[in-house]
Amino acid sequence: MVDIGSFLALDLRVGRIVEVEDHPTARKPMYKLVVDLGPEIGKRQIVAGIRGAYTKEELLGKSVVCIANLDPKAIAGIESQGMLLAAGEADTLISLLTTDRDMEAGSKVH
Repeated sequence: MVDIGSFLALDLRVGRIVEVEDHPTARKPMYKLVVDLGPEIGKRQIVAGIRGAYTKEELLGKSVVCIANLDPKAIAGIESQGMLLAAGEADTLISLLTTDRDMEAGSKVH
């Protein structure tokens, strides 16, 4: 179980994917993304293992729910500065979490 304080420590934001590239050195299919998290946070580089589920064209401009306050982590040699949230069990059967209305980049998720 997670207490409410631990949950509230997560900074969940709406981000808009503004750049998508193949991760050049990853062993599994990954993208290197640039996600705009709004004027307060700015743009972040995020590495995501979603290449089997989405094309670059599908991702570009998509609004997604992100964790904005994770410690940076190197993934196959590239720093990832956040995480996209997704549902599903396999690399090809996942769905990114989005909003059902057009929200501004950087909007807080409660």
